[in-house]
Amino acid sequence: MIDPHMFGVAGTDHAWGPHEISGNAVRDLAALCKQETLNWDEWGRMTAAYEGETGPDYDQLIDGVADACSKADPLTLTRLLAHEDLAVPQRLVT
Repeated sequence: MIDPHMFGVAGTDHAWGPHEISGNAVRDLAALCKQETLNWDEWGRMTAAYEGETGPDYDQLIDGVADACSKADPLTLTRLLAHEDLAVPQRLVT
C-alpha cells in the first residue's frame, strides 16, 4: 500500500495526505465535466475533509469519484458532479 502522506503540495503544511488526494479527485471530476477551477479552490465538503471532519461516507463518495474519473463515462461524471457535496458553486472564493 502507498503512504498517502507522500502526496501533497510542497511548501504547505495542510495540503498533504488523503485529504489532498480526495480534494484533487473532486477537482479532477470538475475538470472532466468542463468546470474550470484552480488547484487551491475548495467547495462542498472539501474544506471539512482538509480539517479532518469527514468520515467513511465521504471516503466512499470519493472512491466513487475516482472510479468514475478513471472510466470517463460522461453520464456518470455529470451525475456525480450534481451531488450536493461535489457540485461546483456558481462563484468560488479562493
